Amino acid sequence: MAETKALLYVAREKRITDAIQLRVPDRIPIIVRYGFFPARYAGITMQEFMYDAEKLWDAQWKTIADFPSDMVQNPYTNRLLGPLLDTLDCKQVRWPGRNLDPNLSYQFVEEEYVKAEEYPALLSDPSDFIVRRYWPRIFGALEGLQNLAPLHDMLSYGSIVADTLAFGLPEVVKALDTLRKASEESKRVMGYNRKFTQKAREEGFPIEVGASVQAPFDTIGDFFRGTKGIMLDMYRRPEMVLKACETFLPFMIEKAIAGARVSGNPRVFIPLHKGADGFMSGEQFIRFYWPTLRELMVALIDKGLTPCPFIEGDYTSRLEIIKDIPAGKAMYTFEATDLLQAKKILGDRVCIRGNVPGSLLATGTPDDIKRYCRELIDAVGRDGGFILDTATSLDDARPENVHAMFDVVGAYSS
Repeated sequence: MAETKALLYVAREKRITDAIQLRVPDRIPIIVRYGFFPARYAGITMQEFMYDAEKLWDAQWKTIADFPSDMVQNPYTNRLLGPLLDTLDCKQVRWPGRNLDPNLSYQFVEEEYVKAEEYPALLSDPSDFIVRRYWPRIFGALEGLQNLAPLHDMLSYGSIVADTLAFGLPEVVKALDTLRKASEESKRVMGYNRKFTQKAREEGFPIEVGASVQAPFDTIGDFFRGTKGIMLDMYRRPEMVLKACETFLPFMIEKAIAGARVSGNPRVFIPLHKGADGFMSGEQFIRFYWPTLRELMVALIDKGLTPCPFIEGDYTSRLEIIKDIPAGKAMYTFEATDLLQAKKILGDRVCIRGNVPGSLLATGTPDDIKRYCRELIDAVGRDGGFILDTATSLDDARPENVHAMFDVVGAYSS
């Protein structure tokens, strides 16, 4: 049995690698993002999924056993977050069991956490700004850090009295103790993370990605300025936006390479949020978004890694632009882009992954799913370089419809 599972692991890894490198695999690969679907499928709440490590484990493996994706996600990287978010008193997210119904997925709370006039301070010393200004705004339990002296002042014994004085303030001591508690919780999560990765290998399932990072523009727009803020900045202070993207680019590269090195997994997840057709013009995409995203992906490729952008929204008008990367070195997952156009333009350059609609999986029938998947595979998957996937995570999918997806791929073996 162990030998069989080891062979399955090798076969699945090769199947995905063949697709990424634009070869024809032994059959059409399938990867689905389980999301919170395992909680519903196993009969537990989303709150339990985010707080109870053992229930999460059982639910995830029940789902994988019944829906054996060619690669699986480690749920401990972004689901067992409840206790850690509680510890930090996170203001940037709402989650089930804290400030949402126990059966609702967590929600990002968008605000201008960094004001436009603070660009110079952020960009002159990002680490200092993040610790002393940004963290106190998004983590209620770290408000005391705003009382610290500038981190860049702590250079030598000559100013050690003034520089360390604030570390003894009660509110700073409380914040530092919170970070210690957060570290302990993170260690617990990472223990499950490693255990899950090992179990997945033993059961014959490669882990989908080994690191996660964002496009520089999205880093600024999502976390610091907010959607409205970054949109206005493109008109009011365009040079500052460009400088911010260039400033954060090396940090994104460093983060991705470090994560991949620690995990031993070369695939790097990059969720793309603000480059879609409906948010910015083609000219703005070329000026603000694509240059640093391309630099990020090429830097990862040069290190032997595989960029795996999840392209949210419609990128149909961007296809000719995002084609400009080395061939057979990346995997583009599309949510709403026209995959026939994507295949036509990107087919000799990038592996295409997608995009069975979540609405169809939630409201359609198994016959609807099979028909859609067959038509999609026939149109874009016959000659390799394609991976069948859902447009979004499986959160609201009907189990019988997910079964239908998996039934279809078995009919496309070479």
